[in-house]
Amino acid sequence: MRKAGVKKVICLGDAIQGGPQPAETVQRLRELACPVVMGNADAWLLDEKGDTKEETTTPQREVRSWTLSKLASDDLSFIRTFRSTMTVPLGSGTRLFCFHGSPRSYDDVLLPETPNRTWERLLGAADADLMAGGHTHAQQLRRVGRALFFNPGSIGLVYDVRPRRPQIRAYPWAEYAFLSQERGRLGLEFRRAPYEVDLLARAVHKSGRPYGDTLVAEYKLRDE
Repeated sequence: MRKAGVKKVICLGDAIQGGPQPAETVQRLRELACPVVMGNADAWLLDEKGDTKEETTTPQREVRSWTLSKLASDDLSFIRTFRSTMTVPLGSGTRLFCFHGSPRSYDDVLLPETPNRTWERLLGAADADLMAGGHTHAQQLRRVGRALFFNPGSIGLVYDVRPRRPQIRAYPWAEYAFLSQERGRLGLEFRRAPYEVDLLARAVHKSGRPYGDTLVAEYKLRDE
């Protein structure tokens, strides 16, 4: 992003819970001074009895407890500043509307195969030129009414949410999107940056995160 001369970063949520470096991630977000959307995992980290619709497992709850043990009170205060939605002016009257799942709920799931009527119900009323959402860990682009919706993918955990496997197969790369504007013309580019899985594995094991071997194994599975 530095090489590309990016002027503004927007994080679409679910940044802290689950990874091996929660405190370092909070610090990086603070250094970036970027707006952050509240994701369902962020909200669940703050309040285990919150309104997230996803079922949680014993390992997830143990990782949550470990994550909280690594965060200071001011880290949690910082996470509480995350916003459910935000509108970002892009110039020339163009606006970007950001959320996690949908403007209504960070738990809403929007996938390419989601029926048009669901897309219209959840996003059709948004008064914006561009919309950006996360939650599904998958890059996608879709026209909804007069607006263009995009999901930039996931920096920390890229996987296919659709196949039902006993264990997640994570892909060894980070995904994000680069939005540009020049002379009133908008450009959108999906990008991918590779992980060094061995470095990631060392970070996981060094951290003491519970179920570290399981997390690392997600990146080493191969398609059947």
